[in-house]
Amino acid sequence: MELHALRKLVSSGEGSQLEFKRKAADPVKIMREVVAFANAKGGILLVGVNDDGVITGLKDAKGEAHVLEDAIEKHCKPTIKYSIEYIKLNAKKNVLAIHVAESKEKPVFLIYNFYRQSGRAYLRVADRSVQSSRELRKILKARTKAKEGSFIYGEHEQKLMKLLALEEKIDVTRFAEFASITRDKAAEILVKLTIANVTEIHPGEQLDHYSLKESHE
Repeated sequence: MELHALRKLVSSGEGSQLEFKRKAADPVKIMREVVAFANAKGGILLVGVNDDGVITGLKDAKGEAHVLEDAIEKHCKPTIKYSIEYIKLNAKKNVLAIHVAESKEKPVFLIYNFYRQSGRAYLRVADRSVQSSRELRKILKARTKAKEGSFIYGEHEQKLMKLLALEEKIDVTRFAEFASITRDKAAEILVKLTIANVTEIHPGEQLDHYSLKESHE
């Protein structure tokens, strides 16, 4: 990428496929963005660019790249595909462009506990990386396996359709209360219908919301 192309890209601001970081001071925290891109449509992480879009560059771009490569290999599971590009800012500084591909195996986790191999999954939503819920992880996993899923259109599903006719978006708790069922049962139904492309999930930082898929409205 040439410098003029970098400036044009930065001018568009952070978004669903673009994130700025001034430096790799906290590589594990940066892995949230990498994992979030891999669980969505992929994206570019620019290191050496401030949040406000000022391109500052890095004096030791190779050193920072090594730190990030090590973090990606250690903390992202399953393994993701990525590439690192050096963009020359001037004689002393470069900007790192980390191109993260959409993962074919989802969800991708940011591993915190190496002993237990446990961690958290994140998803890119607009210009933020949000932690995915248990329901979203199930949906991502099913979509990775190209499963559409099946369900019985019973009493609870009918109540869900009635609720979505009244309200554009709902969360699991709202559906559970409306249908007089447990939260776990409500979540199970919403996951099944989302996998079957009847409903659509809208991930959020606090709550996920669901709406009818356009083709089913």
